[in-house]
Amino acid sequence: MKIVWLDLNSSYAHSSLALPAIHAQLSDDNSIEWDIVSATVNENPGMIAGEIYRRRPDIIAATCWLFNHEMLLHVLSRAKALLPDCCITLGGPEFLGENQSFLNRNPFVDCVFRGEGEEVVAQWLKCWNIPAEWKNIAGLCYLDRADGTYHDNGIARVLDFDRLVPPETSRFFNWSKPFVQLETTRGCFNTCAFCVSGGEKPVRTLPIDTIRERIQMIHRHGIRNIRVLDRTFNYNSRHAKALLDLFLEFPDIRFHLEIHPALLSDELKAELARIPQGLLHLEAGIQSLREEVLTTSRRMGKLSDALEGLKYLCSLDNMETHADLIAGLPLYKLEEIFEDVRTLASYRTGEIQLESLKLLPGTEMRRRADELGIKYSPFPPYEVLETEAITPDELQTAHLLSRLLDGFYNTPVWQDITRRLIVEQPDFLHRFLAHLIALGVADQPMSQERRGVILYEFCKQSYPTYETAATLAWIEAGMSLKKQPAARIRTKHVTPPDNWNVVYGSYHERLRLCLLPATENEKLNYWFGFETESQQPRPVFKATSCEI
Repeated sequence: MKIVWLDLNSSYAHSSLALPAIHAQLSDDNSIEWDIVSATVNENPGMIAGEIYRRRPDIIAATCWLFNHEMLLHVLSRAKALLPDCCITLGGPEFLGENQSFLNRNPFVDCVFRGEGEEVVAQWLKCWNIPAEWKNIAGLCYLDRADGTYHDNGIARVLDFDRLVPPETSRFFNWSKPFVQLETTRGCFNTCAFCVSGGEKPVRTLPIDTIRERIQMIHRHGIRNIRVLDRTFNYNSRHAKALLDLFLEFPDIRFHLEIHPALLSDELKAELARIPQGLLHLEAGIQSLREEVLTTSRRMGKLSDALEGLKYLCSLDNMETHADLIAGLPLYKLEEIFEDVRTLASYRTGEIQLESLKLLPGTEMRRRADELGIKYSPFPPYEVLETEAITPDELQTAHLLSRLLDGFYNTPVWQDITRRLIVEQPDFLHRFLAHLIALGVADQPMSQERRGVILYEFCKQSYPTYETAATLAWIEAGMSLKKQPAARIRTKHVTPPDNWNVVYGSYHERLRLCLLPATENEKLNYWFGFETESQQPRPVFKATSCEI
């Protein structure tokens, strides 16, 4: 029996755990020949199907998710036409809901798995060519080819999660990426109606010794970034503390965690405060700062506790905390989104990620869409189009606001001045977004330099008291001193003053010294020293002096 796994990703920077997770449970079975065809959604579907055809598999398997769904079907339909006797089976989050309509629309797919596949795929492979025996495979959904009867075997769960063979032991585990994913807990205690893990019970956890062995293996392969896939890292404070103690054993690895700020115990706060700089990167689940929105979305945890926890996390200098908002949640209004962005910026959140709600298969919110007054696209990525609280035009505005945040607030070189403007000027977000739309760049990719010029010109025109701040951000980013944002800077015949306050670096005569003179709005002179005359040097010295 030969299996070809179609590993279709959005880019080569991403890699799915599905194949190594399943193969690891079957790697000792010599009756199975495994092969893989890797591709991205941007490639030619005919070329990918041709590559599968050359392998002549008995079974084609793949994981289907939001962003590979359409291309996956194009490839598989071609592969089935070339190999009519092969069996095509799929799994993944796209099949957590109702699957009969999918199978009716795509008759070239023989069956799909709902749920966790490590155990049930192994069972299915023993009878893959005997459909009469499929009725006993948990999670399997398929159509009887004789009479078209639909069979739905529920959802598959791996209860003995700690007994699975780790995916890192599979020869298909991809060690070429700059980061790997690690699952230490499966399931989620929370009940979020918009999340595919909202009903994923029970929560199952690996022993700390097992996690240590897996991190040691990852470390031996030279990987220095681990994204922990646990839905809520701190659902259990004792387990979270044990993990933090374990992470301290690997000071040269950076761990990315999803954390629920409402569940921060005093003990866990103390543990986080002592973590070395750079060891952790936190994603704080917020979604909305509106109690009624969170209640309708069945998000557990009090909002007041979440805000207090987020403030604490953002106050820690030893780690960066990102927070997310979701436009399109029931009852969530556009103006509230703008206000919540300002609140998160005032907390000094490392990044603000504003996403549009997607009604994913298998989620409670998708089942209750009519009841909640939500209209959404029936095709991937199933984005919300309208709710009773937000119009289609307002959702587009929220999308453009997200692009603004990514381009300016979430970009380190422009973050400080963007944060100041958001927090100190209540109308900044609205006015700057309107400015970007008028320029026709709100939804367009822009270089760092282009963004800096636009921000500077906007400040000069609309918020002149921030013009110097925009110039300072430009200089600190290492942008050209010959461009407009640096027009005021002096580069010739500049000598140090009698006294200055050094901000960073050490001055010596070999440095190229530049001066940004004081203005009516800014009473300080700013001095910068550069080591090189290169096109975009970053300053190595900075000082201030009083206006002369």
